[in-house]
Amino acid sequence: MINFNGTIREKEEIMPGLHNRGLHYGDALFETMKVVGRRILFAEAHYFRLMASMRLMRMEIPMHWTPEFFQSEINKTLKGQSGHSAHRVKILVWRDWGGRYTPYSEGVSFAIFIEPLAEAPYLSEDKEYIVDLFKDHYVNNGMLEQLKTNNKLINVLAGIYAQENDYQSCLLLNHSKQVVESISGNIFLVKDYKIKTPPLSDGCLKGIMRGVLLEILGKHPDYILSEESISPFELQKADELFLTNVITGIQPITQYRKKQYTKKVSSALTEKLNEFVGLTPNSSPGSPGH
Repeated sequence: MINFNGTIREKEEIMPGLHNRGLHYGDALFETMKVVGRRILFAEAHYFRLMASMRLMRMEIPMHWTPEFFQSEINKTLKGQSGHSAHRVKILVWRDWGGRYTPYSEGVSFAIFIEPLAEAPYLSEDKEYIVDLFKDHYVNNGMLEQLKTNNKLINVLAGIYAQENDYQSCLLLNHSKQVVESISGNIFLVKDYKIKTPPLSDGCLKGIMRGVLLEILGKHPDYILSEESISPFELQKADELFLTNVITGIQPITQYRKKQYTKKVSSALTEKLNEFVGLTPNSSPGSPGH
């Protein structure tokens, strides 16, 4: 099912409109969330990131687009979905048709897409996850790179490169040749008791899970956390590398080139993350968050 501007439709009924500014000019944003039961994890952070992104994109925000409105629309889209306690929910927002590079319309439209997830809690899976650097193209380090726009060509090309070379993901670089993020997540590096992640000024996405981990690690007595640039030379000296996003949670990297990594810290942080959001294995989907 797809929610198109508040109307629920079967996927087969949706025909992509060719008069679409997202298609023509990339004039669109999206927000990807994990919903357990009917609870949007990190709902406030997602809502304010979407609103801030729309403001930066100079999109007119309808007065009725409140947190309660989106919760209601997501609930409407999930209605009738059974057999799964968790879902991946994507909200796509685009500026209405009119104009060329300069838009004529102040209106916006939205669509909500849902996919079932196998598990509600975040898991620390014992599986191979090999990465390499993607060096064909580089990420810019401006404010637009912090947004989830549908201008993701570098991520797409990196994904194709990873697939062709049997990697699970690739690490993206900025023009200063610093490691910025992966195809679909922020990166954290662990060396001894120090953990660092690139600053937003390097060009990485302002990830929701990145922010959550910064909060959790900021209160953890065993580690020193910093937001610092990561050089490719540091990757092979690290004890651990892991990636973060709101769907997977924490994804440990097992190998980069000939270097293999442990997952002690990422496993411990996954437990802390589940406690933080009230998704311990014995909890129910409706358990309260933090």
